[in-house]
Amino acid sequence: MGILDGRAALVTGAGRGIGRGIAMLLAREGAAVVVNDLGTSLAGEGTDAGPAQQVVNEIRAAGGRAAANTGSVADFEAGAQMVEQCCDEFGRIDIVVNVAGILRDRMIFNMTEAEWDAVIAVHLKGTFNVTRAASVRMRAAGYGRILSMASGSAYGAPGQPNYAAAKNGIIGLMWSCANALGRYGITANSILPSGATRMIDSIPTRRQQALEQHGKLPSELAAGTEQDPDNVAPLVCYLASEEAGHITGHVFGAWGYTYIVMEQPRVRAAIAAARPWTVAELRRVMPETLNANLGGPPGSGLRPRLRELPADAWTALDDGLRYWHEP
Repeated sequence: MGILDGRAALVTGAGRGIGRGIAMLLAREGAAVVVNDLGTSLAGEGTDAGPAQQVVNEIRAAGGRAAANTGSVADFEAGAQMVEQCCDEFGRIDIVVNVAGILRDRMIFNMTEAEWDAVIAVHLKGTFNVTRAASVRMRAAGYGRILSMASGSAYGAPGQPNYAAAKNGIIGLMWSCANALGRYGITANSILPSGATRMIDSIPTRRQQALEQHGKLPSELAAGTEQDPDNVAPLVCYLASEEAGHITGHVFGAWGYTYIVMEQPRVRAAIAAARPWTVAELRRVMPETLNANLGGPPGSGLRPRLRELPADAWTALDDGLRYWHEP
């Protein structure tokens, strides 16, 4: 018996990396899975039906149910078609996991319109295309789980303005869906994943270091370690289950063997007046009020902070598990 017995799922970008691990575990937990992957390069070029079919073959060989789809999530009609394929093949669609993505990194002052448009089209529009189509079916059924991969890059990766904007947009989209769809039994959450995938292989310094020291790519070295992209899948499976029906509108992180939940946006400070403000007044009070201790943009300091916590900041649970929360 699996936690997802009788459910049907669509996972985009499931031919490799994080998406593949998610599709495989969903199937092992009892879900029938449509494995979508266009089979493109990291830059979104070319097509290859092989990756999606390979995952389908592995799922079927293990006794699961799966079907391949090679449509582009960036295409509105293709996004709708893969949802309909899930319904046609398995009679329903209960779970959507949006993973498909590409990279076209460039500093903001060097980025072309084409590089911007391509990444936004796959990540943000692609998540909309699939989620929109699935929401129609889920609303009619009164049940659904929508999980979309965001990224720590959403918090300000300097060389990824297109990727950061798309991933932050996905978080906003999931918040909107959570508020709109909750009354129909549908949850929507975002996940900041991690893992040594081919995206990590594409970073010249990481690639060169791994090849020089071990003769293998970072993704090849990751299997069975904290860097394994398969570590994201258990969190996805839990959030995709019926047990997680009360969890919606949140941003989770899957960083190796550590799972986190981000604090929801909140008002940190305020200043108020009984009549319209003047610029002179703002100049006088801002230094010691709203801009006091602001610091810089969030950047990439999320995970290092957890690593630097002292051992006594964690509460022991059982079997080697531990828990920490913001005081």
